Amino acid sequence: MKLIDSKTYLNLAKSFAGEMQAHARYSFVEYGARNEGYNAMADVIDKVVYNEFNHARMLYTFIQQASQKTIDNIDIASGYPFREKWDLVENLKLASEDEAMEVKSYKAYAKTAREEGFEEIAGLFEKIAGVEDCHQKLFEDLYSQMSTGTLYKKDKPVKWKCSGCGYEAEGKEAWDCCPLCKAKQGFVMLKLASD
Repeated sequence: MKLIDSKTYLNLAKSFAGEMQAHARYSFVEYGARNEGYNAMADVIDKVVYNEFNHARMLYTFIQQASQKTIDNIDIASGYPFREKWDLVENLKLASEDEAMEVKSYKAYAKTAREEGFEEIAGLFEKIAGVEDCHQKLFEDLYSQMSTGTLYKKDKPVKWKCSGCGYEAEGKEAWDCCPLCKAKQGFVMLKLASD
């Protein structure tokens, strides 16, 4: 079976579109975090944005290899989430849910690719699913900490570090203003479950 005639080809196109939309949605979430003064969180989310871009790039490469000719159009019908609004905490929750849906889709797409004989593409879908699972947990952790007020407040003393100047201090709460460079609390590096 040729890739261009397969379900896997359409799944690649749907996945590419989904990754580009995730890239844009999470860029909005990153913008919202930075706009609200959570620069360290925005930096973490920006890494997810870059991951989504690279997933799209890898998927696009397989699409382009399906034909020597220019591919003018791939007609796909698929649903994509458009749930995020301009509420940072809610957006973190929705991003976590969106990533969980991607993981399910990629596992199903990997199964189809393998059944159609596209082992390398099946492996790509599985690897991307693994990364999306990490993204889901990251967004879930950020949502949990933001909604419970524990982003910069912990039960036990931890080492806090300013992402602006590198100043470090231990305590249960991060400072409101860095004692060294005067950066606001949002520049304090986050304590994430994945650390």
